[in-house]
Amino acid sequence: MSTKLAVPCLLLLVATAGPAFAADTLPEAIAAPGESVVLSVHAEGAQVYECKAGADGKLAWAFREPIATLLSEGKTIGRHYAGPNWEHADGSAVVGKAIGNAPGATSGDIPWLKLEVASRRGSGVLTPATTVQRINTHGGKLDGACDKAGEFKSAPYSAEYVLLKKG
Repeated sequence: MSTKLAVPCLLLLVATAGPAFAADTLPEAIAAPGESVVLSVHAEGAQVYECKAGADGKLAWAFREPIATLLSEGKTIGRHYAGPNWEHADGSAVVGKAIGNAPGATSGDIPWLKLEVASRRGSGVLTPATTVQRINTHGGKLDGACDKAGEFKSAPYSAEYVLLKKG
């Protein structure tokens, strides 16, 4: 093989292997060594907050639920909502329970998460998933005081959700 051909092939190999390398650089708290990808999707939506009294009696924004569209190659393939649930268009769905987190890139980004699948329903793409990672978050954080108990406010966010299985 000539060098002229080898370099573009090597670059193509590195470009296509990129996401696999990215998994190796995740913070330890959310890493899932030995697990393989079932589905990786982009999410666009909002984190919904409610104005509630805290332990100190002062009103502050408290996280209520996520509402997001799951996208693959620019097409809607599912949704993410309270539970937290991830539901695929084929009817398969999983509910996660947070077991690890790491800070987002900026103070306005919600944390990266590792969730274990606590339950599943339907049969399809998501059925074998045992772990969900939320990575590459942008936005979604709402902190601070609020004025009226029961008021809702949404903070737009995006993230990548990687659904994994053992082995």
